[in-house]
Amino acid sequence: MMEPKLLPTITAERVCLRWISESDIDALFKVFSHPQVMRYWSTPPLADRKAAADLLQEIHKGIENKSMLKWGLALRTNDQLIGTTTLFHLDLDNGRAELGYAMGREEWGKGYMHEALQSLLGYAFGEMKLRRLEADVDPRNTPSIRTLERLGFQREGYLRERWHVAGEIQDALFYGLLERDWSRPGL
Repeated sequence: MMEPKLLPTITAERVCLRWISESDIDALFKVFSHPQVMRYWSTPPLADRKAAADLLQEIHKGIENKSMLKWGLALRTNDQLIGTTTLFHLDLDNGRAELGYAMGREEWGKGYMHEALQSLLGYAFGEMKLRRLEADVDPRNTPSIRTLERLGFQREGYLRERWHVAGEIQDALFYGLLERDWSRPGL
């Protein structure tokens, strides 16, 4: 088993971004098997608990080989995992990465993801010294678009028929945020 020290804990007011452990497999399954949560993802919902365990192994492998950093998004009150945030396609030579996130359906609309992503952006632009973050989002996913725009991301392109998921062809909007354009909370 890998060491959690490979991934720093990032704390916000009500949530923290932390290492995902084997004790989180059921929570991972709950998030990533929900059809509404996965509606606009580039992969279908997880089929079973084993798929969640495989996902955890994939996450740990990605962290170990430095191809991605995926944190569990947990409530500070009870440490319950309610989602994930990810920096992937890391390109440290060019100071860029892609941003991904998912949250359990029961927690939508409570502001947890915005709070978590603000903290993650602080880490990415601060400690990691990234210059640019990118995200692609399905044009029909209005809440995710609002989340990105509220954080300062700007729409940079429309990619037609980018994904083929569960028999459906999906377009993608491409968003970017430069460190110099990021508005730090509290400043």
